[in-house]
Amino acid sequence: MNFETNIDLYGATISSNVERLNAQNASELKAELVLLNNKGINNIIVDLTATKYCDSSGLSSLLMGNRLCKDTNGRFVLCGLQENVMKMVKIAQLDKVLLFEENHTEAVATLQK
Repeated sequence: MNFETNIDLYGATISSNVERLNAQNASELKAELVLLNNKGINNIIVDLTATKYCDSSGLSSLLMGNRLCKDTNGRFVLCGLQENVMKMVKIAQLDKVLLFEENHTEAVATLQK
């Protein structure tokens, strides 16, 4: 499984188990985000600690998750971004749109605010 989901009191965490978030696996992440949204879970953390590369398909899946959460008055937080992934986010100017935290603990704290 490329992505592992844990549901808790604050919402859900999707942990990436892929080194490259790209067209081959971005649709799986999108499906997981839609499934959580359909269950009424609108506070989601995506932990990208294991991911070292992200292409436009991966960024698209993250934007979709952000939109799903915002549309239902929830919050979408990314954490554990590696340097190369953050560079791609900044090139796409998504650092102005998406919410980031250094690690999962900080992301949970952000959801609880």
